[in-house]
Amino acid sequence: MKWFNHLIDIIYPKTCEACREPLLGGEKLICTQCLISLPRTNTHLNPDELIQRRFWGKIAVSHTLAYLRFSKKSKVQHLLHQLKYKNKPELGSFLGELYGTDLKATGFDKKIDLIIGVPLHRQKEKQRGYNQANCIAEGLSKALEVPYDPTLVKKVLNTATQTRKSRFERFMNVKDAFEIVDKEKIKGKRIAIVDDVLTTGATIEAFAGTLLENGCTDVSVITIAIAD
Repeated sequence: MKWFNHLIDIIYPKTCEACREPLLGGEKLICTQCLISLPRTNTHLNPDELIQRRFWGKIAVSHTLAYLRFSKKSKVQHLLHQLKYKNKPELGSFLGELYGTDLKATGFDKKIDLIIGVPLHRQKEKQRGYNQANCIAEGLSKALEVPYDPTLVKKVLNTATQTRKSRFERFMNVKDAFEIVDKEKIKGKRIAIVDDVLTTGATIEAFAGTLLENGCTDVSVITIAIAD
């Protein structure tokens, strides 16, 4: 069967999700050249005040961590588009595991007890087929060896798109969107909230507030990308 798979790879070569060039042997989803050139923030090594300010005066967040810097028409934007809209859940897990490996090297696994992806409303998740935040959370969990649970919180409001809304409008759009399913499992926990990209932070702020109001003692934020 291996020879057949090898033949398929020759006829229909797998390509890099960032640059679309054919992958070489041993490469997975993203080619080595793109992996090296991706614009890392290194916020796990040197906290970025400009990123941390997204939540100042709004919600108590212990750590704000982003793997990559997002810019329009970039490889990072293409990766996130593939993950979110092109049925590539494995890409989220892969990116989460990559970043989780970096975070574990700094001992971040000792600072959290639980990982939770920002929930999608059931209709939106059914339409997409998966929640990209949960895919990332799964990869982070694997690398950090910290449990994640996609069942503890649900999004009860199918909110309108956040695109082109002001920060205040975005927050009001999601402020009552989340509901805790099992409060006992979040009480006293240090929880890392996971999403694909951090823009204004309104959705994460609303989600973090719901967790803290229901007994979570500490919130950190982990995203794959940060928009300037």
